[in-house]
Amino acid sequence: MLKFTKREATELMIALIVLSFCFAISTVKIDIHGILSLLPIVIIGVATGTILHEVGHKFMAMRYGYQSEFKLWPIGLLIGFATAFLGFVFAVPGTANLDTEDLSDEMNGKIKIAGPLTNIVLAFIFILIAALIYPFSLHSQTIHLIYLICTVGFSVNSFLATFNLIPIYSFDGTAVLKWSIGFWAIAFAIGAIMMLTSMTIGAENMVLMIIGLT
Repeated sequence: MLKFTKREATELMIALIVLSFCFAISTVKIDIHGILSLLPIVIIGVATGTILHEVGHKFMAMRYGYQSEFKLWPIGLLIGFATAFLGFVFAVPGTANLDTEDLSDEMNGKIKIAGPLTNIVLAFIFILIAALIYPFSLHSQTIHLIYLICTVGFSVNSFLATFNLIPIYSFDGTAVLKWSIGFWAIAFAIGAIMMLTSMTIGAENMVLMIIGLT
């Protein structure tokens, strides 16, 4: 049964709030009104990305008979907050700790890759929904708001997937790379391409590209 401890839920909430501010700041810089206006939109993408990322870890851990617990990494959040003022977010809010060290590289790798893969799937879902509703968003404020939420959700989840797969410290990427270079390379490449696309041409232009292909 999937469950979050009280401490884990508290630390996830802290990570969610700080990350939301980080992504809002990276977009509008030091603009209090802009940050507060963008925050409700950003927080949906961050909430789904952060919480479901951990659910991915927990689900895979349960398949092997173990438990995974989110552990906040304050330094990662501080780095994210600092880089946000530079126009991008480099942040890994925490790590998935397992209740055992008796794991093979394959088991550990599969548990750790489940989180970033969840973010990749979420990013695809967000951008596809945005593409589907784009024509209607031009004539409805409500649908336009959903469109904005989806484009931001795509960007946020692309970032979360990519940075978590960096093979340093206790990031997910370290365990994944130790298990399989191939799986790590494919997942990292997909996440990085989506993230760079969001940074260079923007999620909105990606939506127009998708529409043009259909």
